Amino acid sequence: MTETQTLERPVEAKAKYNLIDCDIHPSMKTPAELHPYLAQRWKDHLATYGGHTRQGLAETLSHPRMVPEVSRVDSWPPTGGPPGSDLPFLREQHLDGLGIDIGVLVPLRFNASGQRHPDFAVALATALNDWQLGKFLEPEPRLCGSIIVTQEDPASAVAEINRRASDKRFAQVLLPPRSIEPLGKRRHWSIFEAAVGHGLPISLHVGGVGGHPATGAGWPSYYIEEHHSQVQTMQAGIANLIFEGVFESFPELKVSFVEGGFSWVPAFGWRMDKAWSTMRDEVPHVKRPPSEYLRRNIWFTTQPMEEPNPAKNLTDTLKWIGTDRLMFSTDYPHWDFDDPRYAFKIPLTAAEKAAIFAGNAVNFYGLN
Repeated sequence: MTETQTLERPVEAKAKYNLIDCDIHPSMKTPAELHPYLAQRWKDHLATYGGHTRQGLAETLSHPRMVPEVSRVDSWPPTGGPPGSDLPFLREQHLDGLGIDIGVLVPLRFNASGQRHPDFAVALATALNDWQLGKFLEPEPRLCGSIIVTQEDPASAVAEINRRASDKRFAQVLLPPRSIEPLGKRRHWSIFEAAVGHGLPISLHVGGVGGHPATGAGWPSYYIEEHHSQVQTMQAGIANLIFEGVFESFPELKVSFVEGGFSWVPAFGWRMDKAWSTMRDEVPHVKRPPSEYLRRNIWFTTQPMEEPNPAKNLTDTLKWIGTDRLMFSTDYPHWDFDDPRYAFKIPLTAAEKAAIFAGNAVNFYGLN
């Protein structure tokens, strides 16, 4: 693998799309929005028991955030409800305001894979996909959805992928990186097979509630530690996918890691390569240096944008990762949102801008 990556952007992509946002978080005005998509049994279950995720805090995060709803103060809709819950306001402030051609929804509420009740989890995943269609995708063609599945129940996950794959309004399969056990374990391989069979990429967005401590050293005291630990989760997930042999068995599988940054990727690739060079007899099924799978099968998104000092160090990082493997994301409407006009503090060539802001996403999602 050469140090300089070749852009794989179709010529027509630059003309058709100028800006694709790979991380928009939709929300509900109230949990009742989900009721039309749930059988009566599960509406009663929600009313009586609520969700039961694999952590001590019901339907919330393991650490409190510093602002309400994790969001920008200007993202609250004037009609009421939390940020991301009002489509007209989302259109006005975000899609129209920034000139976004395509926005990919990444729902985070009602985590289906984190539910302990297996049947409720399956019903919840299906309802969330129907909710995306009804509230966002049907009235707004610029938005694409993510197929929510229950990775802890691979058979049901495959069934949901098969059900949704023909609907091109869904751009990817969404999985949480924090789960009961690492995603590369073979019990999950049927999910990869289904995704590849339908030509769908898989996206892992930071988060998830597997019931384990957020860090390898245990539960942290502060949110700032929790926030940083997302990088550790991403690194563990990538290493597991590579060393379990997922990319050797599914060479066409495309996986993106969203909202985990990217400046750590080069050193992580070097470290994996060194370990593989001395211990490769333990994993003979991994036939290439790990960095080759890293560059061939894995994409990253820009948010939260790295800002090294001096800024020019970011140029070397992009060169190693390959500017054909980085996709732009805003994380709207969250507090650490990145504006495409100001995100990069280094100069980019016209080709690099076209690739990062649109072309790479066209390739990753298979957009027409």
